[in-house]
Amino acid sequence: MAKKKSGIEIVARNRRASHDYHLLDKFEAGLILTGTEIKSVRDHKVSLQRAFVQPRVDELYLMEATIAPYEHGNRENHEPTRPRKLLLHRREINKIMDALQTKGMTMVPTKMYLRDGWAKVEVALAKGKKLYDKRSDIRERDAERQVERALREKYRF
Repeated sequence: MAKKKSGIEIVARNRRASHDYHLLDKFEAGLILTGTEIKSVRDHKVSLQRAFVQPRVDELYLMEATIAPYEHGNRENHEPTRPRKLLLHRREINKIMDALQTKGMTMVPTKMYLRDGWAKVEVALAKGKKLYDKRSDIRERDAERQVERALREKYRF
């Protein structure tokens, strides 16, 4: 009898997304993958660095996400950066499509994970940050670190 997997196992994160964008609404989407792709995902051979979501005729596709070819695959192995269809409810797709019509809005993947053995991707509606926004975020992070460091030094035993 096979052991059932439970919980969430994070496979890949897109850390640049929160640096380059204001993340507004987040959605969990399923992915349509081939057999060798899911095997590579389970081996954590995924990169979301340049990935984005593109609407095509009432559907959403994950573009430029790299899933490395499966090591033990044969000639039927998949193409690493092929477009992959996202599985969402119709009302979520309609909400996203309406939001993407707004100027400056985009959709980026923030992380890919396995939930109970199924590959899922978290996508977020995002608005691009300006350079001064990025600088102010860095300033705030540095200030928080200094405060935490000072508290650690003060209450060290």
